[in-house]
Amino acid sequence: MKKLLSSDLVINEDSSIYHLNLLPEDVAETVITVGDPNRVSEITKHFDSIELKKGKREFITHTGLLGKKRITVISTGIGTDNIDIVINELDALVNIDFETRTVKENLTSLNIIRIGTSGAVQPDLPMGTILASSFGLGFDSLMNYYLHEVSGEVHNLLEAIKMHFSTDRNIHPYLTAADPVLLKTIGRDFVHGITATAPGFYAPQGRQLRAKNAVPNFIDMISNFKQGPDRITNLEMETAGIYGLSKVLGHKALSINAILASRVSFEFSKNPQKIVENAIKMILERLA
Repeated sequence: MKKLLSSDLVINEDSSIYHLNLLPEDVAETVITVGDPNRVSEITKHFDSIELKKGKREFITHTGLLGKKRITVISTGIGTDNIDIVINELDALVNIDFETRTVKENLTSLNIIRIGTSGAVQPDLPMGTILASSFGLGFDSLMNYYLHEVSGEVHNLLEAIKMHFSTDRNIHPYLTAADPVLLKTIGRDFVHGITATAPGFYAPQGRQLRAKNAVPNFIDMISNFKQGPDRITNLEMETAGIYGLSKVLGHKALSINAILASRVSFEFSKNPQKIVENAIKMILERLA
């Protein structure tokens, strides 16, 4: 079996993976990702016990028990560039033998659940909504660097989305579905919708301060898309990358979004922490 190069799989002196600073035994098969490092402890304060706390840069990790279920919670920081690091290194931790630098014969499929914040682009989604992403729609370029196949329902939906955005040469989206089992169990009675993932917070999400936007009508464009029952419901910065890389690597992923803002009524929640805490409690109840 091919040995991975030391420049491709970078391992620290203590045998931990380069960025996350984790050892293979540190990772549970159920992983919760959050963007904000401070949100890790907001989740694990509900655990019955915590066996591990590690951190490096924006990547803070806790692993512990919720009842009898072992769960890892890790902060990714913002954006799909960080998602590229986190998902690849989590996969390496469970599916690569660090001593031989070879891929294991028996692969582990992680359950990866994002608990994040988001802005709604539909007027009927009030602040406080908890939304499960049925699809991750990427407006970033991450998945252009990975071989991935799109077929069936996802292919047809992506073609319709591409046609909808075809008048703007700056937009080249990709699309990946949520894991159907996680969507039906963890996300069973939440609002479902297509979550758009942007490569930035300001112009890439239709905001304008001093720099002028190249796509000034972006919010209108995404809110007006509809194909049968499918519509773009919300906008954030990680979901599509998590879905795309998880599918390529054989992991199961679901993104849960706490809606803190309405991009169509120009409002932001007056109590965002309460909404996030509600989402955390609901997901942990379902995992336990």
